[in-house]
Amino acid sequence: MQRLLAIFLMLGLSGLAAAPKAAQKAAQAAGSDAEIERRLKEKIAHSKAAQDRITVRVQGGTAYIDGKTDVIQRKGSVTRMAKSAGARQVVNRIQISEAARERAAANLEKGRRRAQVKRGEPRSARAQ
Repeated sequence: MQRLLAIFLMLGLSGLAAAPKAAQKAAQAAGSDAEIERRLKEKIAHSKAAQDRITVRVQGGTAYIDGKTDVIQRKGSVTRMAKSAGARQVVNRIQISEAARERAAANLEKGRRRAQVKRGEPRSARAQ
């Protein structure tokens, strides 16, 4: 029984020692700040977000994103692009225009769109 306990203890400690190595490998796989920034700028350039005035800076694995947009969804999509480019954290300071906010508010007042209707709802609830 003591041998079994000792084996499990050694396996557990070896797993703890491997954790920092795994974190180091993940950081190396993500690349340097310059590499992350290059990949992110490339992703933005190939998306509709290229139409907006967006600037990117990566420091210590954190992507700092600034700019303005007229489409609310682009703020979230640029954040996802930064994560997929290898950024560990994202500070998204993209400002959404007042016109975009008004369009979103008007859409909310109209109610759900057809694609957003839940399948279990009766037809009368959809018409409202």
